[in-house]
Amino acid sequence: MHIKNQSYGKIRRNAGMVFLLILLHLQIQAQHARPNIVIIVADDMGWGDVGFHGSEIRTPHIDQLAHEGVVLNRYYVSPICSPTRTGLMTGRLPERYGLRENVIAPWLDFGVDTAAEFLPRMLAQAGYKNRAAIGKWHLGHSRRKYLPLSRGFTHFYGHYNGAIDYFTHMREGELDWHNDWETVRDSGYSTDLITAEAVSCISRYKNEGPFFLYVAYNAPHGPLQAKEEDLAGYGFDPSKPVFGKEAGNEGAAGRGNTRRQTYSAMVTAMDAGIGRILDALRVAGIDENTLVLFQSDNGAAPKEGGRNLPLRGFKFQEWEGGVRVPAVIRWPAGFKGGWTSEQVTGYIDIAPTLREIAGVKTLPPQPYDGISMVKNLTAHKKIPRDFYLGNGTLIRDEWKLVIPRPGNASETTGPQLFAIDKDPHEKEDVSAQFPGQVKALLTVSKKYQAITPAEKVPPYDQGRKTFKAPANWDIRE
Repeated sequence: MHIKNQSYGKIRRNAGMVFLLILLHLQIQAQHARPNIVIIVADDMGWGDVGFHGSEIRTPHIDQLAHEGVVLNRYYVSPICSPTRTGLMTGRLPERYGLRENVIAPWLDFGVDTAAEFLPRMLAQAGYKNRAAIGKWHLGHSRRKYLPLSRGFTHFYGHYNGAIDYFTHMREGELDWHNDWETVRDSGYSTDLITAEAVSCISRYKNEGPFFLYVAYNAPHGPLQAKEEDLAGYGFDPSKPVFGKEAGNEGAAGRGNTRRQTYSAMVTAMDAGIGRILDALRVAGIDENTLVLFQSDNGAAPKEGGRNLPLRGFKFQEWEGGVRVPAVIRWPAGFKGGWTSEQVTGYIDIAPTLREIAGVKTLPPQPYDGISMVKNLTAHKKIPRDFYLGNGTLIRDEWKLVIPRPGNASETTGPQLFAIDKDPHEKEDVSAQFPGQVKALLTVSKKYQAITPAEKVPPYDQGRKTFKAPANWDIRE
């Protein structure tokens, strides 16, 4: 009997050990099944500025990504920068954080509510050990609590403000270039430095479980500055005047003969950087199980070299040219590429989509405004939904209600309705033919317009005249 009990106990111990090994194996499998995530954001890049939309600008690597992945043909954002980045990070409308009409300017003491769950904090719950933000931040910089390392990122390399000088990395007379908490004097063109750091992170992180890279280029946002070798590819003639000389700005570095030429060279430099990032994933042998999202943060700005044609409008506006941007998503191990999705989707959908993909089971601390797009990406099923674009403008599947911004003499002030799936260029206002549809969309829109944040970003110029930037943008508080 004693021998039998000993044998039984040994069997139980062995069985327990086997169970633990199986459990560990399953956990390791689950860890490897979670994809690496690379989100690449262009700054002020227009709908008509990628090759796969017919642009003359050379973007072979973005085009290849579009060929291999899923083109998100109806991908929407906010018409300006900080609000789009807020929605991308939180999955919630930027109105909930007092943002939509304004960006976070260098002189404003404001940042996104620290109670908001940013993407890296959510992904940390799923075992993403390494979570890096590289490039432009623009979500609050006046206090440390607003900076990337306080918002869930484990590494930051780049600049806090928008519109830095591409060569000197200066903003408001001070150096705005940082490695984690420290200001650094790394020389080089900012687009190339951002790319190099992203490639370095891939090399460091590839064997440490799934990682998250948020690569936010400042290109092709102004100031318009390009490298000579990239300008040469677009016919730059140094014997001819550069643009802007008439405005007394002839000393600015990196200007071509025209704005369009300079802008094109900047886009091509960014595209080359994206190619290096994609190559680094392939060399590391992890591209199959890496989800890559590329998007712009808003449409091209007027008179800055970018083009949104054939879409109507520009940055700052809720017309398609301001809020509908080039976007591609690719994850070979997760869903088939090589097709175009007509699903209404956008920046606020990224957090809920990644939450489902990463397998985070807990509910977000604040409800998402976006929805998961996994069903559309895997089963090609359209999901009916409303998508609020700000200023009262709203999309409901095939319809778009536009509330033109006041003060523009070329636009009527009343609500306009477009059959946006058939009329993406917003040429025909059909509000008179479908008054019931207008009424229904206005009712939904008012619900969003009633959102009241605890704090709202101040007017853009508040405090600008007396502002003095901190030395080297070294934020200590």
